[in-house]
Amino acid sequence: MDVILVVNSGSSSLKFALYPLTEGNGKPLLSGVVSGIGVNPKLSAKLAGKSLTVKPPFDNIAKEATHDSLIKALLEKLESKYDQYQPVAVGHRMVHGGNLFTKPSKITPESLQQLKSLIPLAPLHQPHSIVAIEAIAKNAPELLQIACFDTSFHRTQSKIEQMFAIPRALTEEGIIRYGFHGLSYEYIASVLPEYLGDQADSRVLVAHLGNGTSMCAMTDRKSVSSTMGFSTLEGLVMGTRCGLLDAGVILHLIQEKGMSIDEVQKMLYHESGLLGVSGISSDMRELEESDHPDAKQAIDLFCHRAKEEIGNLTSVMNGLDNIIFTAGIGENSAMVREKICEPLAWLGVKLDLQANQNGEGKISAEDSRVGVYVIPTNEEATIAKSTRGFL
Repeated sequence: MDVILVVNSGSSSLKFALYPLTEGNGKPLLSGVVSGIGVNPKLSAKLAGKSLTVKPPFDNIAKEATHDSLIKALLEKLESKYDQYQPVAVGHRMVHGGNLFTKPSKITPESLQQLKSLIPLAPLHQPHSIVAIEAIAKNAPELLQIACFDTSFHRTQSKIEQMFAIPRALTEEGIIRYGFHGLSYEYIASVLPEYLGDQADSRVLVAHLGNGTSMCAMTDRKSVSSTMGFSTLEGLVMGTRCGLLDAGVILHLIQEKGMSIDEVQKMLYHESGLLGVSGISSDMRELEESDHPDAKQAIDLFCHRAKEEIGNLTSVMNGLDNIIFTAGIGENSAMVREKICEPLAWLGVKLDLQANQNGEGKISAEDSRVGVYVIPTNEEATIAKSTRGFL
């Protein structure tokens, strides 16, 4: 059976899934993730929705295992153990397309070099996606490879929405607000009719809350504004990233504190956000379980910034009809959803507290003017759909 292999290669994880060539129900035939790469790698996998017993070469993953070696092992595993599935194409999640890529694109030697030139704009993500592309090209050169971009979905935004107030020459060079998590937003947009019915094309705010966090304002299921901009640093508080920050802080750190560019970059990407504020963890689950006041403050700041951005995005849309929570925190943290929604009573937001605790699909009260929903995202299904278009 010919299939599409979807690869989502992150800094510490490697997600993969096999999808049929026909769209079907959007569910993968086989899926898995290697988490904790570089620290304590572990594999979990499912076949037709049922958990698999993991056997070599994945049952004893070396701590020093790299993305390259894991990709090679995955291809070998598929060939030896699951030979009923024959990958004919690979779809990759690429965080940044810059101003070079505005839609899914076939990977060629030339486009690969262009993708590498964008590494400084997404240093946590882009390098690992490129490693996955190169590993597959080396171990299975016959496979068609397609890059699907997190930035593409936001190209429907107005030019004004994408601009910074900087010299025009820099704007024309491509220093603009790109927006991210587009594959997640594209998936949510595709399933809104199932949840909202005739409200699917209304003024919808989608909150993608995970280790990376952002929000997107949609009308007619198209992006009109987002909280992330030129890089994956802007906007909301994240696991280890700072979100909104006065540019003067960066100048102060360099000029007055004597920090190098590398030190500032490390701080902003790896030592800030929930981890930096709490001093405990970047994991919302651990912070919710902690009774330390700094953990509580980190959660409060996370939710406060989310509330602020909902106000900003609501003004861009001239109103708000529905809020969607998705991704790891958005789908699983009833506390965070309540803390964000409770102060929005002035907008007509009212939660059904029991439905929220249960993580039901609709969590707004019957008399809430704004609908509030929890919708699981599926970036891999979006990548598979885009890859099918090239076959």
